[in-house]
Amino acid sequence: MSFLAVHPNPKKPDFVLPPNACDAHCHVFGPEDKFPYAPESKYQPPDAPKEKLFALHRHLGFERSVLVQASCHGTDNSAMIDMLEHGQGRYRGVAVVGDNITVNEIQHMHNAGVRGIRFNFVKRLVDVKPHDFYRRIANLIAPFGWHIIVYFESQELVDIERLLISLPTPIVIDHMGRPAVEKGLSHADFLRISNLVANRPDTWVKVGCLERLSQQQPPYLDAVPFARHFVENFPDRVLWGTDWPHPNMKSHMPDDGALVDAVPLIAPTKELQQKLLVDNPERLYGFDNPSQN
Repeated sequence: MSFLAVHPNPKKPDFVLPPNACDAHCHVFGPEDKFPYAPESKYQPPDAPKEKLFALHRHLGFERSVLVQASCHGTDNSAMIDMLEHGQGRYRGVAVVGDNITVNEIQHMHNAGVRGIRFNFVKRLVDVKPHDFYRRIANLIAPFGWHIIVYFESQELVDIERLLISLPTPIVIDHMGRPAVEKGLSHADFLRISNLVANRPDTWVKVGCLERLSQQQPPYLDAVPFARHFVENFPDRVLWGTDWPHPNMKSHMPDDGALVDAVPLIAPTKELQQKLLVDNPERLYGFDNPSQN
């Protein structure tokens, strides 16, 4: 499988991020010679090491970030934890773990800055496990105050909704549950996602990744109403991230500066922007003031 290279020269955003803004969803890949990709991975991307991500965040204006373990590294979280250890307290992590995870290993990751795990239910990317696996892992991490990021496509929610409702931790829905934007806000699959957020109070939503959902060119206006729906109806439970380095993008490679410029389209007031980019990730991830790190 061929992969698009990351944008070589992202623009400096016209939208000035508020102090302590957080890129709440991004990844590091490799470098492969130090952090090999998992042999069971269904894709192997080009290297996207921590140095490039640090530089991108300086360029865009982010002072905080959340690294999400991607499926290409499997349950080896070494590359993600390595970046946390070099992040001067400004970075948090979300891990992927296997059947044999221990409480001691969870404690080690917690000390490094990990605050959640990711359950991937997208069948084209991973082999989905029995529901008992997810319940057992959730019970292990709950005492640490961690949350669970759940990645699924909108049509898959019907199969896992009861499982998600039963989990003993906060959950965060990745990429708005990947709704089919061409089907509109009133489609049953999107309404199911929205109702889950409304009826399960400790459920959050990441409202980035317009570029993955849109059927249009930037600024991806057809996907904006979906993000605004969550921002306006659940302003205290939304997060935003770049998704750098945009794995498995096939149509084009987005300009991360232009993605930042789209934030006011989905969060049109300073109050909503402050919640989305600063207050909400600070509350969920327990960031300290960067000046104290």
